[in-house]
Amino acid sequence: MTTNQFTTFGLSEDIVRSLTELKMTEPTDVQTRVIPLALDKQDLMVTSQTGTGKTASFAIPICEMIDWEENRPQALILSPTRELAAQIQEDITNIGRFKRIKATAIYGQEPFAKQKLELKQKSHVVIGTPGRVLDHIEKGTLFLNRIEYLIIDEADQMLNMGFIDQVEAIIKQLPERRTTSIFSATISDQIKRLSKQYMQEPKQITIRQETVSPDSIDQSVIHVTNKEKIKILKDVTKVENPDSCLIFCNTQESVDQLEDELNQNGYRPRKIHGGLAQKERFAVMEAFKRGAFRYLIATNVAARGIDIDNVSLVINYDVPFEKESYVHRTGRTGRAGKTGKAITFVNNREKGAIRDLERYTGTIIPLATAPTEAEVKRSEEAFFQKLTTAPERKENKNADLNKEIMTLYVNGGKKKKLRAPDFVGTLTSIDGITADDIGIITIQETSTLIDIFNGKGQLALEELQQRTVKGKKLKVRKAKR
Repeated sequence: MTTNQFTTFGLSEDIVRSLTELKMTEPTDVQTRVIPLALDKQDLMVTSQTGTGKTASFAIPICEMIDWEENRPQALILSPTRELAAQIQEDITNIGRFKRIKATAIYGQEPFAKQKLELKQKSHVVIGTPGRVLDHIEKGTLFLNRIEYLIIDEADQMLNMGFIDQVEAIIKQLPERRTTSIFSATISDQIKRLSKQYMQEPKQITIRQETVSPDSIDQSVIHVTNKEKIKILKDVTKVENPDSCLIFCNTQESVDQLEDELNQNGYRPRKIHGGLAQKERFAVMEAFKRGAFRYLIATNVAARGIDIDNVSLVINYDVPFEKESYVHRTGRTGRAGKTGKAITFVNNREKGAIRDLERYTGTIIPLATAPTEAEVKRSEEAFFQKLTTAPERKENKNADLNKEIMTLYVNGGKKKKLRAPDFVGTLTSIDGITADDIGIITIQETSTLIDIFNGKGQLALEELQQRTVKGKKLKVRKAKR
């Protein structure tokens, strides 16, 4: 059995067990440097690019240090985007699974009342976008008096998106005695000012960009005119014939136009940008993670912090407006020890931007030529064969973690005056089930979700179907994931 090197940090058995099930056995550079200091409750300023394992570097210490008995939030994590907030919630839930850490994500385009109800229950960690977090603070639905840990993630993007005033307004509402960490791809003057004003002698950690493994990403530039862009895109994809491909555009309009064009040519792509409903964005991203389709066309909403493995080709259909975005886009490929390819289309006016990118990344991005007609012709048969073949589905990264966990759906909640202790009492009265077998209990208005650990789900399901909870007979079934 492989020894889990995370044990060297003195983590609890519950956290190490989750990490092992998630196949996390060897810390990355940023995790090795951040976790011990975070566990020591040091304020931190961490400069780290995408793909370095940054999220786990703060999620692991938070899950370790959380007091499970405390009902009110102890950690607040600010995220610039809804997608990243949801990703962080998933990571914390996975890492804190066996410690029963409850993470709640709050962001726009989701019902405020639903989030208010979640926050009324035990929530150890709250992750949110600044605007929605501020809304909950102002309406008195998010209590901050027990907050001990503040994480500002992707701080540079937070400031670029104009959230600086909201971030400061939130910080001013927090207890002064807390641990604060800022994670950012770059450290601007504004971020330095934030650290001086609101942090206590922060330790600075810089993860050199080389740790993003640029050697695992074959980067190149192809000179194009705007007129021939779409043709060259088709030619490149035919020759490269990727298993999965992310195509980045700068605007929603470009994404929509490109989706229409590729649909007409049988690619069956999906798209994601800020103009789509949040539910649709999440569904598309999840389907792409699972390998349901090969081509995803996106704005930068898919570039930052989203955990997508096994993307074999990234195409920058448009040169990104910001240098940081190039790093985050290309960082979607060549992850988790695999190799990948990133190709950027550049017109005459954008050649200077590529030189800026080379200076910023410290990497020469070689010039490549567009595929010849002969190369395209030779590749077409294999390309169309793959295009008409269903992609291989990818296993969820938490599959091992969840294999002995069953989530039960119960058709009773707040309206029936049910509380978590009511369910715990009934479940522990079942022969063979103890409190250690019961995970997170989420009580909603008319229903409840209960995680059952250690392969005891079927037993709990069958027994609950025969029993009452607080004198009430309830319908119980296995929840749909």
